Amino acid sequence: MALSLLDVERIARWAHATQTDKQGRPYVEHLVAVVAGVRACAGDEDQLKAAWLHDAVEDTPLTEQWLRGLELSPRTQDIVLALTKRDGEPAQEYAGRILATPGARLVKAADLAHNADPARIAGVEDAATRARLTEKYAAMRALLGLDASAPCWGVARR
Repeated sequence: MALSLLDVERIARWAHATQTDKQGRPYVEHLVAVVAGVRACAGDEDQLKAAWLHDAVEDTPLTEQWLRGLELSPRTQDIVLALTKRDGEPAQEYAGRILATPGARLVKAADLAHNADPARIAGVEDAATRARLTEKYAAMRALLGLDASAPCWGVARR
């Protein structure tokens, strides 16, 4: 039996329970914001589940093997893995994998929207880090063809 959205939320909250973001806030707040962004843009259940898990393999001890063992659709698993950055991977390759994976672009758009939120970036104390993050997020939006000012970042719904 496939995991429900609530089951996936519980797993994500558990996996990130002790983590904080660059501002010292509970990391789960980022997950909640990404899920809200995907939901606001009519993301489907696979995309919502992937939004909860989008950083689980990258930022926790959980592995691709662990993810593949969960009772999730192959599409949800593929989206999560497309969004998982690999050590030393060029941004162009990362963006290409996202663009090649159905459903991943919307989840990444919501992730970038929260990461690049000026209020959130303002909470980073170091000016050089703020500038680096702002440039990094703008560059990824450009690679993915996202428009920060457009509804749903210009991603076609479904």
